Amino acid sequence: MSARAQHRFEVWAARTVIAVVRVVPSALLALAGTTVGTLFYLVDRHHRRVAIENVAAALPQRSAAEQRAIVRGAFRHFGRLLFEMLKFSTLTPAQMLARVEFDGEDRVRAAAAQGRGIIFITGHFGFWELQAAVHPLRLPAMGVMARALSNPELNTMLEHMRTRTGNVVIYRQGGIRRVLRRLQEGSAVGVLIDQHVLGGDAVTVSFFDRPAATTTAVAALALRTGAVVVPLFALPLGGGRYRMVYEPPVPPPADDVADPIQDFTQRCTDVLEMYVRRRPDLWLWMHRRWRVER
Repeated sequence: MSARAQHRFEVWAARTVIAVVRVVPSALLALAGTTVGTLFYLVDRHHRRVAIENVAAALPQRSAAEQRAIVRGAFRHFGRLLFEMLKFSTLTPAQMLARVEFDGEDRVRAAAAQGRGIIFITGHFGFWELQAAVHPLRLPAMGVMARALSNPELNTMLEHMRTRTGNVVIYRQGGIRRVLRRLQEGSAVGVLIDQHVLGGDAVTVSFFDRPAATTTAVAALALRTGAVVVPLFALPLGGGRYRMVYEPPVPPPADDVADPIQDFTQRCTDVLEMYVRRRPDLWLWMHRRWRVER
């Protein structure tokens, strides 16, 4: 199949699924997502192997049976995440808000009052796409940093989902300038901090007691602008409902710290690790987070 034909098929499939989820009840949708996730667990040997290796190395105190249960749970969770993201794209703002609880809004409002901008940090944990979509319905919108998909039309569809409630998408190429401008204006941005990063844009921190190359962007931008760094997570409550949690701001490093970038990045990573340890089945174990460059 040519790339063009594949792109057309992907767009057709996405539109078909969206049309279906629009009319399917949430309970049935959750079951469908769980089924799809289980299917991928069974047939996707490569990502299943990566996930099992990651869980075994990160959580060695768990038994082999527990580790496999976490991996199965992670695949099922991401099946549900896909369907829920598409379902939310069909809901009105009022319908979205009816499904979501907010915890820690006061922390965001206090951070915004400082006028130095806010950097929301999160990872591929919980329902990260939903938290970005719902956030502007109660609080000032954010600029969401993202990578463009190789399929232009599919990328346009995804961008619409991400921006229809008020956010803007900031693509990585040339994106740092736009992020810096937003922070200097006192606005907010959202950054995923749990992806493997190459070269000079990375610093090594401890993540599950293993060295992990992590973006320096959050720490560098916060130290340059004085922006407040607020961890943000969306957790499932069951029955198609979710809780948005805004954690206390990550304290900046002391003036006498030898490497403030590394110190700040470690503090941010520690918050994410705390959440993953609580609910390991909600994190993207299929990603090679601890790659060693040769």
